[in-house]
Amino acid sequence: MANQTGTIVQQSLHALSGDSSFLSDLQGKHRDQAFLSLAAILSTPNKVNKAFLRITMDDGDVVRIPAYRIQHNDTLGPYKGGIRFHESVNEEEVTNLAALMTLKNALHDVPFGGGKGGVGINPRHYSAKELYIICKKYVQYFTDILGPEKDIPAPDMGTGEREMDWMMAEYKNIHPGKPYLGSFTGKSVINGGSLGRREATGKGVYFTFRYMLHDFLKVHRGYLTNSSNPFAANVLAQAEKSLSIAVQGFGNVGSIAALEAHKCTYLNNKVVAVSDRNVTLYNADGLSIPALIDFANHHQGDLPKTKEELAELELKADILEREEVLYLDVDVLVLAALEEQVREDNVDKVKAKVIVEGANAPITGEADQKLSDNGVIIIPDILANAGGVIVSYFEWLQGRETQYLTEEQVHRMLFEKMQSTLGSILPSFFSANFTLRQNCYNHSVMKLSTVLYRQGKLY
Repeated sequence: MANQTGTIVQQSLHALSGDSSFLSDLQGKHRDQAFLSLAAILSTPNKVNKAFLRITMDDGDVVRIPAYRIQHNDTLGPYKGGIRFHESVNEEEVTNLAALMTLKNALHDVPFGGGKGGVGINPRHYSAKELYIICKKYVQYFTDILGPEKDIPAPDMGTGEREMDWMMAEYKNIHPGKPYLGSFTGKSVINGGSLGRREATGKGVYFTFRYMLHDFLKVHRGYLTNSSNPFAANVLAQAEKSLSIAVQGFGNVGSIAALEAHKCTYLNNKVVAVSDRNVTLYNADGLSIPALIDFANHHQGDLPKTKEELAELELKADILEREEVLYLDVDVLVLAALEEQVREDNVDKVKAKVIVEGANAPITGEADQKLSDNGVIIIPDILANAGGVIVSYFEWLQGRETQYLTEEQVHRMLFEKMQSTLGSILPSFFSANFTLRQNCYNHSVMKLSTVLYRQGKLY
């Protein structure tokens, strides 16, 4: 993943280089220099912050745990991005995710820059007390760079509102008398969090898919019918079907996206498969998502793993290996688990015609190219899973004003924000020769580049 950001920036700048309306004030040598400056600025982080947290375990042992806070770019506002607790966390991964946050916020016109944090642990292997100490230490070690106007973390993989509550409380202890509600987002409602934040990412993931195949298609069917774009033909083909959906990952994002599909009355779709870290459950006639969510809520997030557990729920499903969810003969695949799930070595087994990225970077570059060449529509992470950061922005605003929105208001504002983005991106996607992912990157890089130029940062 090390060169992914640089590749994204270079490809976007190359795509924009022929657009005379882009940085039209710059010509000749000055324009060439500006493009070199943009490539350097956007492909590297502003700051890399790393520490080894000193933690006393319950048994008295002292351990040192690697922790990161990468601040990629703050051109559009304070750094913003989640903190993940996962054993795979490393500097390269967190740096790449921070850059993607910069692009995501630019795409959705959220006035934040991009940052990301991580702690290299498996949270399942730590007690609540040990996790509490890790959260406190994280804030202590990075306190100088965090704050409502500097860098505003949020939950990510392995963290949630509990961890954000702990971290905000420690920030408040360290900075008495200073504003603190906006120091972290994704908090519990009682601690200044926003209603609707927990469901925001999953709802946004499904909304992007529904909007494309229902709202956008309803208005633009004539244009799409007459288009020679292969992706337009794919959308029209899916619109006439009863759609089968498989969801990889049944955590906060995947389960909510599955529930949104289960409840949707705009599209004729059904969720036929879901998976978690243990199993894939499959039923061609559709699964009862509410029953599975209720089960997972009472079993540490796990789906039923045995026929006996399914029988207790009165559910019928085939129990398959967890990776089989990727290869089922379905119309739509929602990837809401980990990075790099669809790769060059397994992409040929993927049958879905539409893929929605609920997770960050679940498809490698080589696999993405192969799928796109075959006309598969990929709704990329930068577009699909922005619900969390959008509602985090709403939470940040509510904390500043200490006036709070209802859940209904939050979700309405979320969908309006995502609809605005989709409305600006989809027409160019179906008329240009770029994938949807590249269209999104081009849009983000264009906005960031224009602001950097206007701020005099290319000299």
